Amino acid sequence: MGEETKQQAPYAKYAFRNPYNYAIMGGFASAAVLTGNWWLGLAGAGVEALWMLFAPDSKLLRKAWFDKVWSAEVDARKKAELDAKFKTLPESDAMRCLALKEKQDQIDKLARDNPAFTMELLSGELNKLDALVRSFVELSVTCARYQDYLKSVDVDEIERDMRRYEQIVERTPATGNNADKRTLAQKNLAVLQKRMEKCGEIRGYLSSARGQLELMENTFRLLADQIVTMRSPQELGGQLDELLDGVEAVRQTTRETDKLLQAVER
Repeated sequence: MGEETKQQAPYAKYAFRNPYNYAIMGGFASAAVLTGNWWLGLAGAGVEALWMLFAPDSKLLRKAWFDKVWSAEVDARKKAELDAKFKTLPESDAMRCLALKEKQDQIDKLARDNPAFTMELLSGELNKLDALVRSFVELSVTCARYQDYLKSVDVDEIERDMRRYEQIVERTPATGNNADKRTLAQKNLAVLQKRMEKCGEIRGYLSSARGQLELMENTFRLLADQIVTMRSPQELGGQLDELLDGVEAVRQTTRETDKLLQAVER
């Protein structure tokens, strides 16, 4: 688990809100009530104060307990987010995501069965596979969203309007009573030209993202073929790192394309 993730973990909450701590506090409280010795209640409060003072910062408890709880919560949250995104996909895209997940499971099993791989070195590479599958779903969702937007744009209508405004600009003198009409036509024409340019850029992104999705699918298939004969996890990791770099580049383009989309929709 990365240092940034650890810093976000609510260690104090884990130290307090767990059945063992509740049992100890309840035991002291029950003993104090049943015996009438209220000093037991005070002793319990003191023990709890010491526990809450030192337990959240204990490296041993973090490694053996708290970080595992945090990791499980993070994984559950990521899975829920991924499931929600997956449900928004068209059926064909959803089937591609399922096929990639099945290929990941196959690679995972073959890698674990490879005697040349140690689990300590292998775990990091398998985590990369998981990250790539999540990225595949996210990219698929983005592609579907952009595809839906492009379907909503009537390019023929925009081109007809552009030709109409071009004719007005050509036929209307720049001076005289119709000057304002010509100016408005020029402004409308400029807006429509920008719309066409932005739509073209979105199409370019869509083509690039789809290419990245296909590269991920083909690489996963190749890894399933190669994994049996690999001699170290580094051979697997090198190909996965290239995919992760490609996905990050597409993500950066996604952020820029989202800005374009927002500008077009205004």
